[in-house]
Amino acid sequence: MEDSPADVGLVREALEEHGVEGELTVLVDGEMAIQFVQDIDSQLLTRPDLIIVDINLPKKPGRDVLECIRRSTICRESPVVILTSSDAHEDKQDAMRLGVSRYLRKPSRLNDFISLGAVFKAILESSQ
Repeated sequence: MEDSPADVGLVREALEEHGVEGELTVLVDGEMAIQFVQDIDSQLLTRPDLIIVDINLPKKPGRDVLECIRRSTICRESPVVILTSSDAHEDKQDAMRLGVSRYLRKPSRLNDFISLGAVFKAILESSQ
């Protein structure tokens, strides 16, 4: 769940660089993300293997999306990574309280961003 096309492209590149295969579903605001989780609970969609959420989303914040994921009957056990520009202590605390797998700041350097693919891959492998 990311509203920045540039960041979506970097996540896609990071996953590809580290050999993570699969479908990447991009939701650009919090309302769409919450509806996505509800559709999974209604068995209209399949559960993703990994969920990456930005804290700063339009319409509904990532915190609300994370709460929805953790209330979900199907998605609550999914690994969730917060990938955000926010370094606010409160955001980190909320995310940890809600059971995120990792809280990552968006790197400013391209190589550092691409290296996140290894983190995503490790989380996926440990959850299977």
